[in-house]
Amino acid sequence: MVAVVLGGGTGTRFGADLPKQLLTLNGKTLVEHCVAAFAATPAIDEILLVMPLAYHDEAKRLVGSEVSAIITGGATRSDSVRNALAYVGIRYDQAETGVLIHDAARPLVTRQIIAGCVQALNEHDAVGTAVPTSDTILAVDNGVIAHVPPRETLYRAQTPQCFRLETIARAHALAAADPAFTPTDDCGVVLRYLPGTPVHIVPGSETNLKITYPTDLAVAEALLRRTGTDEGS
Repeated sequence: MVAVVLGGGTGTRFGADLPKQLLTLNGKTLVEHCVAAFAATPAIDEILLVMPLAYHDEAKRLVGSEVSAIITGGATRSDSVRNALAYVGIRYDQAETGVLIHDAARPLVTRQIIAGCVQALNEHDAVGTAVPTSDTILAVDNGVIAHVPPRETLYRAQTPQCFRLETIARAHALAAADPAFTPTDDCGVVLRYLPGTPVHIVPGSETNLKITYPTDLAVAEALLRRTGTDEGS
């Protein structure tokens, strides 16, 4: 099982001088929190980190002893994923290898979530982490509510998203050949280009939040103070 921590973005929405994956949460960068959670999971054989080239030296200083390689990110999230998949693909059997793709912007991922993903990959080729939505979701067209989907069928996507290597590599190869598609997550790539492959879900957590804005960082700090630990069990 190979974990890929995606920290290839620049975090422009956050508005900080550094990429948000290098911002500090409870004394550690977001990247350190993520890598530590995967490193503490026995089923994970290798951890790869994707970072902008300009921050490779800093990443080596922070987590160089825990990751096997630091890979340069691409222009888009999908490009970064494909860079990582290419690295994994030349070193592992595609049919036998599982890949867990995780956003560095989710520093509070727990070992329990990771273990659930690993277990699910023993039975399925594609797995997403998700939590049920507690809000009513509105489908809006031109500022007008067009449809209210039944809430019990709606989930909010999180990461890790996990795949058999041959499955996600094939899906991304097809996506790369389609300039009209700009995916924002990897389960969506499989759904679109490998429609015959079911994408199962495993339970995420409300604490596995994504750091997008400064207020999210404050919430994460509060969660860590409440739990009294850096990485959940």
